[in-house]
Amino acid sequence: MPTTTSAIAATAPGAIDADTSFVTLDVVVDDPGPHDLLVEVRAVSVNPVDVKVRASFDPADGPKVLGFDAAGVVIGVGSAVTRFAVGDEVYYAGVINRPGSNAAVQLVDERIVGHKPASLNFGDAAALPLTSLTAWEVLFDKLRLEESSAGALLVVAGAGGVGSMVTQLARKLTGVTAIATASRPGSADWVRDLGAHHVVAPREMRDQVGALAPEGVDYVFSPHSRGNVETYAEIMGVHGQVVAIDEPEGLDTLPLKSKSQSWHWELMFSKPLYLPSDDSQHRILDEVARLVDDGTIRSTANQVFEGFTVENLREAHRISESGGAIGKTVVVR
Repeated sequence: MPTTTSAIAATAPGAIDADTSFVTLDVVVDDPGPHDLLVEVRAVSVNPVDVKVRASFDPADGPKVLGFDAAGVVIGVGSAVTRFAVGDEVYYAGVINRPGSNAAVQLVDERIVGHKPASLNFGDAAALPLTSLTAWEVLFDKLRLEESSAGALLVVAGAGGVGSMVTQLARKLTGVTAIATASRPGSADWVRDLGAHHVVAPREMRDQVGALAPEGVDYVFSPHSRGNVETYAEIMGVHGQVVAIDEPEGLDTLPLKSKSQSWHWELMFSKPLYLPSDDSQHRILDEVARLVDDGTIRSTANQVFEGFTVENLREAHRISESGGAIGKTVVVR
């Protein structure tokens, strides 16, 4: 039988300080579907997608329970579940067309869930899923990098959530030279600690990247594409490739043509939305957990709020909305 759970939801789209943006209420939780896990949520982290959806969802869809990253404990399973059992500690990024993780309990398909890294607490684990999946798909699904891959990769906004994971995974699992952009001393220290070979200033990409890679970089990870296409075209070599995760309206990629360069899009939600039987994200998250537990990579949790309250969740959104966050912001129950 469906039950109810407490959640923090947006009852109408709006600005961060609107009374309707963060409201404590009870919401209905359906019975688990065949492949669903019912998870008691112990921690969440905030991503730019939370901010975007909060400000722009269709009011007819409200109340909107946000939250994509989560870590918690399985308390129920669907009839066809084979990968998990009640009591398992898990972490996941969810999907955009189901209720989110800003609730006491949540339903999520087992095929997009991983076993939580045993070496991490729930807060540090909740920082990882969405950014790890995005970074993994950027590097290994789109760019098809391998351990033997060489060349140079430019990681724009290297201290951001996804940039932090792109830098770590590229440095540890491939042979590419990782060049990260960072605009502040704290951000530069962060990306160096994650393994960036070089750090450049965003406003001096042309000159500084050109000096480091005279023949052009081979790959660019781009979370901030507006106004940068011509720069990417100039600093990449022939057949260079960009993978972007943002949504700049009316983007013109024609400057890439003269060097036969390519532009790719990455959206972590594509697989669960359009390939629901695909379990590759489950396998990626289990591999990321193994890499964390053996010390190859680390959590990118940087700011942690203790207590799942309207005030803490609002402040976590404020940090994400600022555009200057280093790593991930986490809220722990």
